[in-house]
Amino acid sequence: MTTILHLFCGKIAAGKSTLAKRLADQSGALLVSEDDLMSGLFGPEMESIADYVRYSARLRATLSPHLVGLLRAGNSIALDFPANTRKLRGWMRGIAEEAEVPALLHYLDLPEASCKARLRGRNATGEHAFAPTDAEFDLISGYFEVPVPAEGLPVVVHGGP
Repeated sequence: MTTILHLFCGKIAAGKSTLAKRLADQSGALLVSEDDLMSGLFGPEMESIADYVRYSARLRATLSPHLVGLLRAGNSIALDFPANTRKLRGWMRGIAEEAEVPALLHYLDLPEASCKARLRGRNATGEHAFAPTDAEFDLISGYFEVPVPAEGLPVVVHGGP
C-alpha cells in the first residue's frame, strides 16, 4: 500500500473531520486532528480568532517534523487541519514533498447555507470543542480559497446538499 498524506478542504461544518475519520478508519491512515490537539493543548486560552491563528501556527511549526517522520516511516496520514487557503495547502504540500510521498486534497464543496445549518446543529449539541457563531463563520469563510490546479495538488471533490 502506498503511503499518502490526505488533506481536507471545505468551509466550517462541511464535513472535513467526518470524512477524515472515515477515511482513516477505512484505510488504516493515522488521524491527526487539529481540533483535538488545539482543544487539548490550548482550549482555555482560545478566546478569539486571533488566538486560534497564533496557536495554530505554533502547532503547525511544532508538528511538521513529526508528520514528515511518520510519513517517511510508511504511515499514511489523514491530516484533519483545514486546507482552506493556498498558504496552508502549501505548508501541507511541503510536508508531503519533504517526506517524498504523494498528497491528495479532499475538497468538500457544500453550499454555504448547508454548512451554516450543520454548524448550528453541531453547536446545539455542545459536543464539538469549538462552536463558532454565524458571524465567525462569515469572517473565517472570507479567507477561504477554492483549490486550483496551479497549486500542484491532486483534488477529489466531494459534493452534497
